[in-house]
Amino acid sequence: MTYISIESFLSFLAHLGTGFGLIILGLIVFSLTTKFSERQLIKEGNIAVALKLWGKTIGLAIVIYTVWSGSVSLLDAFIWGLIGIAAQVIAYFVIEYLLTPKTHLAKKVEEGNIAVGFSLFAAGIVVGIIVAASLTY
Repeated sequence: MTYISIESFLSFLAHLGTGFGLIILGLIVFSLTTKFSERQLIKEGNIAVALKLWGKTIGLAIVIYTVWSGSVSLLDAFIWGLIGIAAQVIAYFVIEYLLTPKTHLAKKVEEGNIAVGFSLFAAGIVVGIIVAASLTY
């Protein structure tokens, strides 16, 4: 029979809380990069905005998963989680302004363009996978 030690359980809770904290922080930072209220547009049924936001969040969760499995401490994991958030934001700006300079992606998503929303959803996951793979040093 295996018993869970108090120390192991507290470590689990610390990682769980930090992980969810990073996800919430990521959602806040992601929403600050848009000129419209993602929350309001999602409430109104804008699927494109939901796809864009949750693709970035899934990408961040992939980064956090990788960080948790390879970090030497909770602080190390937290710092790399912050780097994951920054990478998602930078990648979005690269896609928006460098790769598609004549297409205002944020406006298209706000208008409900599902194709653009899904493309940004996929890009968020791809960025998360690339960042996560880069963290397996």
